[in-house]
Amino acid sequence: MFGAAPFAALAQDLKDPINIFDFQSLAKKKLDPLAWDCLEGGSEDEASLHDNRAGFRNIIIRPRMLVDTHKIDLKTRLLGLDLDYPIILDPAGGKNCFFPKGELEVSRAAGRANALHITNGGIEETLQAGSAAKNWWQLTTGGILTNKPRTKTFVKRLEDQGCKGICFTVDIMHVSHRERDIHNGLERAWCESGLPKRDAAGKLPVAKNPWRTGIYPSKSEPLPTWETLQDLCAATSLPVIVKGIMTAEDGDKCVRYGAKACIVSNHGARQQDHVGGTIEALPEVVKAVNGRIPVLVDGGFRRGTDILKGLALGASAVCIARPYLYGMACFGQAGVERVLELLKVELALNMGLAGVPNMRAIDRSLVRVRVPAL
Repeated sequence: MFGAAPFAALAQDLKDPINIFDFQSLAKKKLDPLAWDCLEGGSEDEASLHDNRAGFRNIIIRPRMLVDTHKIDLKTRLLGLDLDYPIILDPAGGKNCFFPKGELEVSRAAGRANALHITNGGIEETLQAGSAAKNWWQLTTGGILTNKPRTKTFVKRLEDQGCKGICFTVDIMHVSHRERDIHNGLERAWCESGLPKRDAAGKLPVAKNPWRTGIYPSKSEPLPTWETLQDLCAATSLPVIVKGIMTAEDGDKCVRYGAKACIVSNHGARQQDHVGGTIEALPEVVKAVNGRIPVLVDGGFRRGTDILKGLALGASAVCIARPYLYGMACFGQAGVERVLELLKVELALNMGLAGVPNMRAIDRSLVRVRVPAL
C-alpha cells in the first residue's frame, strides 16, 4: 500500500475528506512511512513546527455583527496580478515522494483553480500545453545568482516563458538536520526520483547518500548576500519576492535592496529551529515594511480562520504547502484542487460570520492577541 502512487486499498471519494486535517490523516495512511516523515517533519526538536500551529490559538477573531455579507468577495490584487483569492501555492520539495511527477500535478491544479503557483521548476510541459497557472513565480535558492552571466540567462528564460515573478528563498543556504529523515536513512536524491520499491521483506535499498549529521557546515563558494538580491532586482523587470523573512530588520532590508514583496516564512519549520511561529513574526515584519511592499506569510495554515487571522495581521496573501501536499498524496491534481476549494470556502464563510464581506474590510481591528495567564 505504501509508495508515491495512486492507491486502491484506501480508495475513497474525493469529497470524503471535509477539511485539511482529514486530508492529512488520509495522506498518512496512504504514504510510505518514510515519505510521510519527509512531508510532515521539521528540523531538530521540531519546536518551530509546533509553534507554527500553536500561534493561531493566541489570536482571537473579533466578529462584527449586522454587516451585510450576502455577497463575499475574495478577490485581491498583488504585484499587478488580479487574484481570485488570497491563497498561494508555495514551493515544496520532495513532491515525487508523494505522487509521481508531483510538480506537474500541482501546476495543472493551479491552472484549473486559477491559483498563483510558486514553482520549484520543471513545468515546461504544462507551460507548453497551456495547462499551467496563468500566474506563476519561479523559485530560486540563490546558488545561480552569484554568477552574473548565469543570472542573466536565468532571468531572460523566465521572462520569455511568461513568468510573473522570482521567489528568492533565503533561508536554505545550509543543509538542516531533519532528524526524522536522518533516522530513516532517507536518500536525498529520492526527493526528486521518488521512493524506490520496497523488497519482499518490506525494506528499501540502502541509501548511497543519506541525510546525516556530523558534517561541519561549509561551502566552496561565497553565499548570496543582500547585494546579491540588489543585483538580481537590477537584472530583471520581473518582481523579486524574498521568502524566509522572520524579523523586522530583514523586512526593512527587503525594501531597501529592491524586493517587491517578502514572505514571512520559516521554511515550514524545516530549516532553523526555535525561531517561533510565522504568525508570531508577521506583525513585526508588517510594521517594519510599513506598506512599502506587500508582506505574505506561510507556515501552519490549515483553516479558513487561520488565513483570516493572517490577513488581519497585515498579510496581503497566505501561502500553503503541506495542505496541498496532503491533497496531492491522496488524489493527485484533483486533491490539490479540492484542498484549495475547501480553504476558499472556509475563508469566505468565516469572513461572512466575522462581518467582513471583502478583502478591503479586513484589518488589524478584526483580531486581538490573547494575553497568556500568569
